[in-house]
Amino acid sequence: MKYLYPVAIELGDEKTAYSVWFPDLDGCFTAGDTYDEALINAPDAIDMYLEDLADNGKTPPTPTKIEAHINDPEYVGFLWSIVDIDVSPYMGGTVKIDVNLPRLLLKKIDSFVQFSDEYKDRYHFLQVAALKEIEAATAKSRMDFEEKICK
Repeated sequence: MKYLYPVAIELGDEKTAYSVWFPDLDGCFTAGDTYDEALINAPDAIDMYLEDLADNGKTPPTPTKIEAHINDPEYVGFLWSIVDIDVSPYMGGTVKIDVNLPRLLLKKIDSFVQFSDEYKDRYHFLQVAALKEIEAATAKSRMDFEEKICK
């Protein structure tokens, strides 16, 4: 399962390193002597951060769209990029369960997975679909809550 995390890069110079910040990963940062080095270091920093979360029984935070951060005054003058991270290893291991699905639905899932570059197999598809549904419901309930308190 892939997440695209926004990355804010503070420009460096001959005397200071390029700083890399991850707005969705509180306290996660890295640096590099050049822009390229800073960006190359970004995935390792995210991996260490997510590994620490997993060790403490927490799942990776859902990334927000980069547009949500670009106009944030905290990041004025920063360059932006996105780091593609497979978060599957940080989702807390796997548990085998039995799931009963209608035969035709399973056939549709298998056909869809066969022609998709995004999914490894039917189990990966179901995992991603479930997480997307939970994230959508969480976002909707968050919006509903904000709407209620803003009235």
